[in-house]
Amino acid sequence: MSPTEPVPVTRGAATDAPAGQPHRATAWPEARVAAVRAGASARAGRAPLGVPLARALGQVLAEPLLALTDLPPFDTSAMDGWAVAGPGPWTVREDGAVLAGQVSANLSAAGEAVRIATGARVPTGTTAVLRTEHSRTEAARTEAARAGTEARAGTEEAVTEEADTEDADTEDAGTGGAHTEHPPAGRAGASAAPVLLHALRDVVPGQDIRPRGQECRSGDELLPAGTTVTPAVLGLAAAAGYDELPVPSRPRVEILVLGDELLTAGLPHEGLIRDALGPMLGPWLTALGADVLATRRIGDDAEELYAAVTGSPADLVVTTGGTAAGPVDHVHGVLDKAGATLLVDGVKVRPGHPMLLARLDAASAPGRPVRHLVGLPGNPLAAVSGLLTLAEPLLTALAGGTDLASSPPRAAAQDEVQGHPYDTRLVPVVRRGGRAVPLRYNGPAMLRGIAAADGLAVVPPGGARSGQELDILDLPWPTDAGAVPAQGACFT
Repeated sequence: MSPTEPVPVTRGAATDAPAGQPHRATAWPEARVAAVRAGASARAGRAPLGVPLARALGQVLAEPLLALTDLPPFDTSAMDGWAVAGPGPWTVREDGAVLAGQVSANLSAAGEAVRIATGARVPTGTTAVLRTEHSRTEAARTEAARAGTEARAGTEEAVTEEADTEDADTEDAGTGGAHTEHPPAGRAGASAAPVLLHALRDVVPGQDIRPRGQECRSGDELLPAGTTVTPAVLGLAAAAGYDELPVPSRPRVEILVLGDELLTAGLPHEGLIRDALGPMLGPWLTALGADVLATRRIGDDAEELYAAVTGSPADLVVTTGGTAAGPVDHVHGVLDKAGATLLVDGVKVRPGHPMLLARLDAASAPGRPVRHLVGLPGNPLAAVSGLLTLAEPLLTALAGGTDLASSPPRAAAQDEVQGHPYDTRLVPVVRRGGRAVPLRYNGPAMLRGIAAADGLAVVPPGGARSGQELDILDLPWPTDAGAVPAQGACFT
């Protein structure tokens, strides 16, 4: 099936099926796959955003990272030492060392050497780089120097012979052995002698030279699209010539909190209750990488809801409540009127089975990119279940990330965990000593358990026995995994 095709689903029952019969809905794993496909199809029409390297950390690549240049861009020295041409010994040039960042002079003839630093561009004509510790140098004796030495030796010998003769004459003259020394003839001025470089081990052509394009050639794919930008990726991108990276733009989300019974302040009273989802969903979706445009509260009014859904500029509209079949549950009717396509209509999961996913077809909003709606149940923990089942996979795919974790974290159930006969169950847990400890307050309307949890265990239909390995859905923020919540008898 193509990622752009809607996943065939059966309209889910709004209430529980008769006893002993499973309700008609999408299996939980299939619902998450449908959400990934929806996000991937929507991403296909979105242009990537160029983000400076300093702001790209933690995002994902919207396109493959292609090398903009050869790496290295030219032949460079891998060591401090000498750039040498031809076989040795070599005469060391007197024009200084070749340093990194400088334009290097050519080695014009075999038998030449020049000092070179690590990372410096090797001069044209270089045969190899000879490491400093593998070399020795000595002053060379030129022909003129040798001739001067021989002349000085001859002069000193003549002076010695003459002195011996004079001493004998003096003694014959009865001078009493008195001796007068004569200074030697003046020495010829010695010119600066060239330096010879010798190798202490065999020199192999090309040694300790990083050749141009050793790591990659211009145009090579360095990393595929979807790669998370880590510090190492930033370094590679900079080396390859990038100033900014192509990343998907943050998905825009608008939250519509439905219900006449919700209070935004004060204590519950006279049938009215506090809105728990409005304060929770915005930060949660932001932690999932979304750009939350607004959180709007809408009463139980179908026309107001229709206008809000069809007029939203968001890539994803998230509604709370109204997904069942009660007298003021208007979400299905609004989607029908808007020409939306239901991709998931009910999920075999507890809590949260009345959740849904719909594509808001382009016909209802000409000129706009593909948009989606995730309908969450109104009960708080059921809404969290919907977030993790449908919204998180869709947003991850829309932002260019990988689809679903190929190896989700797992932990063994500390005790037997009660399950649903036919549905997956998501249970708040803490991890302690490698074990998943379920928390007691896990009813659809309860938040006490999830507030203390560091994840939700995926309990298969029928439940889990003690010691059974369970997938764990991590929460999108740091948690004190392994800590025991201060809830008294909170554990099941």
